[in-house]
Amino acid sequence: MKLTEVEIFNFQSIHHSGPVRVGAITCLIGKNEAGKTALLQALYRLNPILESDSTYDYTEDFPRAALDDYEYAVESGERKPAKVVCAAFDLEPNDLESLHQEFGPDVLSTNQVTLWNGYSNKRTFRLEVNETNALQHFLARAQLSSDTASEFSNCKSFLEVLELARTNSSSEEIDNLIRTTAEIQDVGLDRYIYLNHIRPKVPKFVYFDEFYLMNGYENLEALQQRARSGELRPSDFPMLGLIQQARLHLDQLLNPKRTQQLVNKLEGAGFHLSKKMLKYWSQNQHLKIRFDVRPGHPGDPEGMREGTNIWAGIYDSKHMVSTHLGERSKGFLWFFSFLAWYAQLQTSDDPLILLLDEPGMSLHAKAQQDLLRYFDDELAPNHQLIYTSHSPFMVDRKHMGRVRIVEDESPDVDEGYAPDTQGTKVLSDFSKASSDSLFPLLGALGYDIYDSLFAGRNSLVVEDIAELLYFQAMSDLVEEDGRPGLSPEWTITPVSGIDQIITFISLLSSRQDIKLATLLGANHQDEKSEQDPQTKRLLRKGHILRFADFAITDEADMEDMFETDFYLRLVNAAYENLLQKPVSESELSPSTSPILLRLQNYFHTYPLQHSARFSRFRVARYLVANVDSLKPHLSKQTRDRFANVFLWANSLL
Repeated sequence: MKLTEVEIFNFQSIHHSGPVRVGAITCLIGKNEAGKTALLQALYRLNPILESDSTYDYTEDFPRAALDDYEYAVESGERKPAKVVCAAFDLEPNDLESLHQEFGPDVLSTNQVTLWNGYSNKRTFRLEVNETNALQHFLARAQLSSDTASEFSNCKSFLEVLELARTNSSSEEIDNLIRTTAEIQDVGLDRYIYLNHIRPKVPKFVYFDEFYLMNGYENLEALQQRARSGELRPSDFPMLGLIQQARLHLDQLLNPKRTQQLVNKLEGAGFHLSKKMLKYWSQNQHLKIRFDVRPGHPGDPEGMREGTNIWAGIYDSKHMVSTHLGERSKGFLWFFSFLAWYAQLQTSDDPLILLLDEPGMSLHAKAQQDLLRYFDDELAPNHQLIYTSHSPFMVDRKHMGRVRIVEDESPDVDEGYAPDTQGTKVLSDFSKASSDSLFPLLGALGYDIYDSLFAGRNSLVVEDIAELLYFQAMSDLVEEDGRPGLSPEWTITPVSGIDQIITFISLLSSRQDIKLATLLGANHQDEKSEQDPQTKRLLRKGHILRFADFAITDEADMEDMFETDFYLRLVNAAYENLLQKPVSESELSPSTSPILLRLQNYFHTYPLQHSARFSRFRVARYLVANVDSLKPHLSKQTRDRFANVFLWANSLL
């Protein structure tokens, strides 16, 4: 049975959420206090795994601004108790086997059931039942004799069958007919079908947040007593899951037959859980889980000073230190508690839908990605999952269709009570969401763009679009000479300014699946940049050279790869209508400086007209647009310089 759509009404900040489409995994994204937790809490109480959590309390949960009016209307009989949740489920083939056996494959008009509940705390349902089809199949499989079957063939309803059966002589077939039709007549066919065939298949909702984090140690006698009395604390569930996942039992821990047997089981449990944990915990692969069971002592925590205690510890082989589980980082504790809690749930045969409130909020971004991988690999094949978040790293960029935006659309100022326009709404149309609500998606999209540009690629990092244009144009010209141009395996990647290059490639160089190279311009040839540790490390790797290594001057930018007279030809043509007079080399400062610096000084003396500013991109664009007419003016030395750059870059592949 699959949940397909949910609507929430009259619950905390929610007046009407609007219909929320639900898939195998659904991600609710929104700001703090937008109402994400309220959505999960309302849905959880529809059919919670803990029956004690199934109550809707209007004094606590009805939207406070309208509470007095609501109470008066209910008490005076003007309205019935408000509904809170309406949930639609699609029935799958295995949900329908017993139903089709009893009433045939055409008993339902649609294979969907809708459940709702509210402040009456009486769960109700809706099924579209075809009584005629159900009756025909029911009679056909009743194994009546031919004469009796002929007698019942004219019945148009189960009531007629019941009345006619009561006039027949008693037999096993007739008695079964009376018993079933009487039950159907008593509750109605749709309710009979729901109670006997549908309700056992309705998934239980399981809610998990930080309230369920385990301590990492417990008194076993007290834990056993709480389990027997049904008074488990939230932190008990993951601890019990941890013990079960370790294939241990409370009785075994409390009454071992011999010490070595217990030691062996604890060691085996630690090894088993370590493997499972590290499969989805890439942050630290040096961790080992260890269990210890021993008597309580006077200095132990409250409640553990008598009897037998279990301690879950983490041994870090890298630092050669042990800590108990509760002393680890909050992110690690959340991840571990969740895995243990889920293991405990897997012992149940009940179908489950998981509701996770802000999962991984304390996790590093990489660990959040591990958690998403766990969702897809371990949870989605077995259960539907709805989770909330405001982290861009908890948005699966490959499945943006899973995302729903949660917004509180109440006005910032008091404009009166308008339940149809105020409160928490759930949006699947991103164009209707505010920029604040969309921020996590923008972050996820930015990371996706980064990943699509660089993941698994060879990136030649350049300062800006101008250098990209120069490399592309000159690569084609070098190839026309019969020499190798820049390999198509390189992706030319512009960044926003030369000052960003070192930082940019330093960040990306940590990726093992990315190969990077770049040429630094004159701005990165000062003493300070030479001493920068990141620059020195990357220089040693051989993937960074300087334009000066190929040009004829000690300080050089991309433009200094060209002969000065040729580059000035480009400048004069690109800025023909803005120059006070054509730029000549004789009017520039000494030739040992980069051409861009010399032009900067020149335009300080002879500014461009109409307050225009010089742009290296405009010059590069002119070259690309007029490359055929400019080819004869390019020197062999210029072509050789670029050919040497391409040979160097291609040698790194």
